[in-house]
Amino acid sequence: MLEKIDGVIIKTTDYGETHKIVTIFSHKIGKFSAIARGAKKPKSRMAAVTQPFIYGQFFVYLNKGLSTIQQGEIINSFRTIREDIIKTAYAAYLTELTEKLLDDQVPFGEIYTEFFQTLEWISEHDDIDIPMMMYEMKLYQAGGFAPTVDRCSNCSSKTSPFVFSIVEGGLLCSKCRHLDPDAIHITNSVVKLLFLFSTVGMERLGNVSVKEENRTLLRGLLDHYYERYGGYFLKSKRFLNQLDKFK
Repeated sequence: MLEKIDGVIIKTTDYGETHKIVTIFSHKIGKFSAIARGAKKPKSRMAAVTQPFIYGQFFVYLNKGLSTIQQGEIINSFRTIREDIIKTAYAAYLTELTEKLLDDQVPFGEIYTEFFQTLEWISEHDDIDIPMMMYEMKLYQAGGFAPTVDRCSNCSSKTSPFVFSIVEGGLLCSKCRHLDPDAIHITNSVVKLLFLFSTVGMERLGNVSVKEENRTLLRGLLDHYYERYGGYFLKSKRFLNQLDKFK
């Protein structure tokens, strides 16, 4: 059945000499893969619309397996992302993480909204760290392995102070902190930020203020947490880390 679907190209793979298989993330049906015939030909009308990060309108013969793109039209090329290596690296991480963690053809309306707003933020701003962490926390929830950040992960106590345990999957209260001698000491401010990141949408980003030392701590927590539970190696993350060292 031919469907009209608006979505963002989050992955492309060459298929044969002239075709591409593209993965599109959409609000309507979630993530799906489709073949774009002739998209590798320079003069093909499909070549431009099947580039990474393109937000387009696609007419797709939708199947349970591999679908087929009949035609497409660019809505937003996110040119500013393509022209900046740092923005490109962040957008690549955003799309790769999304592609890895979400199931095919399952609608994730709220996640798609956060994804698209984060992509817009990357396009329009230079300070990208906080919106990325906000999106990661919500994506971990969709992937089924988010840390517990509103109570003790062991006894459900909401009484501070807390430590953060990678092994125990989130916060531990003072009575349960013995479960993980390597748990990381965090302030109440960081606890609140973890909760905000997991619950607050991008539309409220202007109300979130984070000190530099807390940014560094939170980035480390999420990185180590993903390494333990994420399950997928991300090439884009390695490149981001290399860029950070270069800077």
